[in-house]
Amino acid sequence: MKKIRILSLDGGGIRGILPGIVLTQIEQKLQEKMGDSNVKLSDMFDFMAGTSTGGILALAYLTPNEENRPKLTAQEAVNIYLDRGDDIFDVSNWQKIKSLNGLADEKYNASELEEALEDTFGELKLSNLLKPCIISSYDIRNGKPHFFKQHKSNNDIYNFKIKDVARATSAAPTYFEPARVKNDLGTPYPLIDGGVFVNNPSLVAYSEVRSMTFENMENFPSAKNMMIVSIGTGSVSKGYEYKKAKDWGAIGWIKPIIEIMMSGNSKTVHHHLKQIFGTLEEQDQKDYHRLEPEIITADTEMDNASLENLQKLKEDGLSYISIQSIDKELDAIVEKLINYQS
Repeated sequence: MKKIRILSLDGGGIRGILPGIVLTQIEQKLQEKMGDSNVKLSDMFDFMAGTSTGGILALAYLTPNEENRPKLTAQEAVNIYLDRGDDIFDVSNWQKIKSLNGLADEKYNASELEEALEDTFGELKLSNLLKPCIISSYDIRNGKPHFFKQHKSNNDIYNFKIKDVARATSAAPTYFEPARVKNDLGTPYPLIDGGVFVNNPSLVAYSEVRSMTFENMENFPSAKNMMIVSIGTGSVSKGYEYKKAKDWGAIGWIKPIIEIMMSGNSKTVHHHLKQIFGTLEEQDQKDYHRLEPEIITADTEMDNASLENLQKLKEDGLSYISIQSIDKELDAIVEKLINYQS
């Protein structure tokens, strides 16, 4: 049976290493199962969605090389974080003083991030991507969500450079300054990280795919025609004591409110998708997969990109995919990705 295979990736800063490792394992399993070392994630998913770090990963999987094949393997995509994360999240003493450690100005200079995006995506545009996708951001001038859509990019209004899309979706408030990006008509958009309202974009992906047409599928897809693989970044629900929180002012709430927004949205979206798929026949219910890697040894902070923490995040990711039940679920996902091809 043909089903639309959707990959959705949460935001979470440097914790993007975790879903990156999960997807590296999925890609390797696909290659082994199909007996073809050239198979890539973009061959096996019909649609991708991403927020923030998840948006960068989705764009990396869909970026073509000169032969119009995927430029990066899943391992090479996660290596962007492992190789350059400590530079991207490096803060000088002067920047710490000037920004009051992120309270009075952005915590990090975006130049290293922009250099990494330039090296990865060059001058390619959304219209060059290999498959349809939706990447989230928020328009601070007009006060509304802004979604980058590859499947609309044949129109100059909706076509942007990939590196600009990646910069916009990852412009996390207090960490990096807002992005100011232009479409092919030269219209500027002041944008910030989509994680402020949709850290888990899988419900956005579901809604968008419902309005699209796909080859070898007569009608607009509904849930029974979809397979969704949604992957988190190890978000944890931190608890806060009432006695402390009741006296917080704006400064005290800055870090907690960001974590609450991200974690709360991810869990809410997961709940609603379970409800949607729960209305289907038993076999179709199983086509919604939510994977949330566990952070065991690493620091949960989104910007702790010390070499030690990068290694710990990698180890936590490898530990997660070695869990027997997770390995079994990854095998089931791979089987479906193959069987649901047109």
